[in-house]
Amino acid sequence: MIALVDNASIAFDDVGSGFPVVFLHAFPLNRTMWDPQLSALVAECRCIAIDMRGAGESTQTPPYSMDRFADDVAGVLDTLRIERAVIVGLSIGGYIAFALWRRHRRRVRALVLADTRSGPDTVAQVERRRQLIELAETQGSSAVANAQIASLVGKSTRDKRPDIYDAVHRMIAQGNADGIVGGLEAMIERPDSAATCATIDVPTLVVVGDEDVATPLEESRALHASISGSRLEVLHQAGHLSSLERPAAFNTVVSEFLAGLLYN
Repeated sequence: MIALVDNASIAFDDVGSGFPVVFLHAFPLNRTMWDPQLSALVAECRCIAIDMRGAGESTQTPPYSMDRFADDVAGVLDTLRIERAVIVGLSIGGYIAFALWRRHRRRVRALVLADTRSGPDTVAQVERRRQLIELAETQGSSAVANAQIASLVGKSTRDKRPDIYDAVHRMIAQGNADGIVGGLEAMIERPDSAATCATIDVPTLVVVGDEDVATPLEESRALHASISGSRLEVLHQAGHLSSLERPAAFNTVVSEFLAGLLYN
């Protein structure tokens, strides 16, 4: 399905009925990374997986920023006439969730923040992103896939689940280079969300893979400590893409979290 939001076409899946849950994908992937969640949770809730602009089937339409991505999410909710939803964001999806909280707080029923951080990039991280921008502009998305996949997929997955490794590599390689550049620039320019965390007063679940090298466990512990009343779940033998690497475990903790919301 497509929602027309300002100057862009934003692609999304909308399956199931009942409690609305929005899934925001990692960078530089697309909404299909959430297929294991949609198939498992469709009987429990209304699942909406969105391609951020520049990714998947959404148009490569500037400007790219966390605020713009958050407004796109709100636009999809408007299209679907959904007032409030649980927001599940992994990696850059978490950065978008913070922006959504700042700009459209009334639309957020609860948060699941997976393999993400509240702080801005370090100098070294900015330099790494600039190198990826140059790589995308000169050699395309396949080169970005080759350069980035080791930091996205955990060691256990690389050793035991080459099918997942290959699927992630393929998803990145099929992406649009301009959209990848836009996403990288948006991450470089994103604000520090530490102050945002202190204002979050909705139920929040923090999830992290214990083999995540992109946003290590200590980052998630700090995120958990900064959000009052939040809950932390550590998924073993999972890297940065915990929802893909350990889908059954991820689905279990999210399902339990959602069940708790129904009684609050």
